[in-house]
Amino acid sequence: MMGKTNIISSNKDYLNKILKIAVPLILGNIISQIQMLVDRAFLGHVNDMYMSALGNVNSPVWTSMSFAFSLGAGASILISQSVGSGKKDDIELYAAALMKWSHVIPVILFFFWLFFGEKVFMLMGVSDTILPMCMDYLKYYIPVFLVVGFESSASVIMQTSNYTKPLVYYGLVRAGLNVLLDWILIFGKFGFPEMGIKGAAIATTIAEYLGCVYALMVFLMSKNIYTRPSFKAIVKASLKPYIKSVGLGINTALEDFAWNFGNLILIRILNTINEKAAGIYSIIFGIEVLAVVAIGSIGSATMTLSGEAKGAGDVKQYKQVCGIAYVLSVICAVILLIVCLIMPERIISIFSNDGEVIQSGALYLLLMCVNLYGKSANIIIGNSIRGSGDTKWMFITQIFGTFFVVGLAALFVFVFKFGIAGVFLAVIVDELVRAFVNLGKFRYITKTFV
Repeated sequence: MMGKTNIISSNKDYLNKILKIAVPLILGNIISQIQMLVDRAFLGHVNDMYMSALGNVNSPVWTSMSFAFSLGAGASILISQSVGSGKKDDIELYAAALMKWSHVIPVILFFFWLFFGEKVFMLMGVSDTILPMCMDYLKYYIPVFLVVGFESSASVIMQTSNYTKPLVYYGLVRAGLNVLLDWILIFGKFGFPEMGIKGAAIATTIAEYLGCVYALMVFLMSKNIYTRPSFKAIVKASLKPYIKSVGLGINTALEDFAWNFGNLILIRILNTINEKAAGIYSIIFGIEVLAVVAIGSIGSATMTLSGEAKGAGDVKQYKQVCGIAYVLSVICAVILLIVCLIMPERIISIFSNDGEVIQSGALYLLLMCVNLYGKSANIIIGNSIRGSGDTKWMFITQIFGTFFVVGLAALFVFVFKFGIAGVFLAVIVDELVRAFVNLGKFRYITKTFV
């Protein structure tokens, strides 16, 4: 641990650059995740089956939403490299194209879920008991897709401007509204009917739209967003620069799709165990996400600064940013591990009244914490690799990982009869194997850095 502390203390300039971007992202994302956890807690105490419904809805819907968000990674890389090399015209070119064309795919996804959502859930093996709950949630949640284009492009532009502070306030506005509306609509307060899972979806959608109004005002008025394109540039932006950025971003989007597709199959495997299995997995995954969004935010800063280092040809910055970022991510993992060791059953009881779920949850929390160390390496090193301009590598390793984790989970569950624990063990092994593979790629890049 002393060695890791020395890495940070001897590279304070890089640490400050990472924290300037990452801390607001961390706070904003954690606020959002706390809001989602409150959502789960409210629903879990109304009906345990709601947790399984959320687990089955969130996985496929987030797969498609994450795909749309991840397409912006290519523009983020190109804009960051243009910042590093001082090419102002290129900054506006890519930023304007992103703002204009990033809405197309989310709108297509909106119509996909509108017409084919039920068929997707049926293919996932959702039971007749859970399916109506899934459809109730989906029907009122999918309008969120219509603002994903703005959210993803604005986030990229703020991030590449090293100005992410407004995202904290955006998160507070959105989360505060969501929790309040959850309480009103799920439980039927102030004369509203008790809507259960339908109320949770309506609350999330309303909060998302009102949060976007705030974000739009900040985006248009702030003087600190130096990679923001002019309105004229957005109107005139051709499709070609966006296609180029998508050429890079598609690999990240497909990588996320491959990961989420694997997770969908894991949910399918869990559904064969019992109706509560997907719900338990959803609870543990929701808790893990608190740490993952913090680590992911550090990873986003890593990609931005790695892109700048690549544009400037600064191998020292490239290497040190990755090293410091990984130390910070390990600190996040350790904090969550300590909390989970101190009060595991109390944490699970927030989301469920079921004694069996609460008792078994302690083991799954521990396995989740162990998994964070390999996952941290993949997030941080992966973003460094993307920042260098190579987005194909992580996609290729994720394809391997998807087949590997699904095969291993099937082996542990159907052959060795490990139950839910088998799925968690498969995920741990997959993350560790890919972490070592990606580390080898990172070291190769640093030796051939141009």
